[in-house]
Amino acid sequence: MEYIWLVIIGLIANVLGTLAGGGGLISLPAMLVMGIPVHSAIGANKVSNTVSSLSSFIVIYKYKEVTVKEAMIMMPLCLGGGIAGGLVASVLTESTMTIIAVVLLSFALLTSFLGSSDFNGNRPLVVNKKNGVTLFGIGLYDGVFGPGSGTLMMYVLSHLGISYIRAVGLARIAIFSSCFGASITYIATGKIMWAVTIALLIGSVSGAQIGVHLARKLKKEYVKPLLRIVTVALLIQIIVSNI
Repeated sequence: MEYIWLVIIGLIANVLGTLAGGGGLISLPAMLVMGIPVHSAIGANKVSNTVSSLSSFIVIYKYKEVTVKEAMIMMPLCLGGGIAGGLVASVLTESTMTIIAVVLLSFALLTSFLGSSDFNGNRPLVVNKKNGVTLFGIGLYDGVFGPGSGTLMMYVLSHLGISYIRAVGLARIAIFSSCFGASITYIATGKIMWAVTIALLIGSVSGAQIGVHLARKLKKEYVKPLLRIVTVALLIQIIVSNI
């Protein structure tokens, strides 16, 4: 029965995660409540998100919404961040990462109200030194902790003038890269509970496919409110779980 619940958790989390990020606010707390050790829960999330994110990116790529060139720009930065994040996970305390998560998400929420970008643009992805560091930083955060990284990535892509469905595709390849990098370190350190991970993976891939098809139908005026709701929910969940 535990494994059935993990499939359901993975499905629901990845529908939300694909649309606006924030799937970790469902999957990680739920796994901890089930008594799964924190490092194994995070590791299961990383492995399942690696596969589910790639599967949703492939669907968007088939519709020619994003290009391989853009994906190749994102991948090294986020992959490097994910590997670095997996390595520093043993150095930074959970309380430190919680503070970082709250600061980053609060800043993203604030800029969503102050900024004019709302996924109206259709600019090509151009990475410079400034936003390159930002993408690497989100990958690092995703490798260490995770919840909120997809949401932060969507805010960044919105700021860069990327349209919504393209932002979903690019965010998915970014999460694939950072999670792949982190997965290597979690597997190498023996933190993976494979039965748990595979059950979560089955649900995650299904949820990602549902999410990417919903994303193609979601009206752009609903995207910012959805991102804000997810961000507030993430902040509440992170703060409450650490009181």
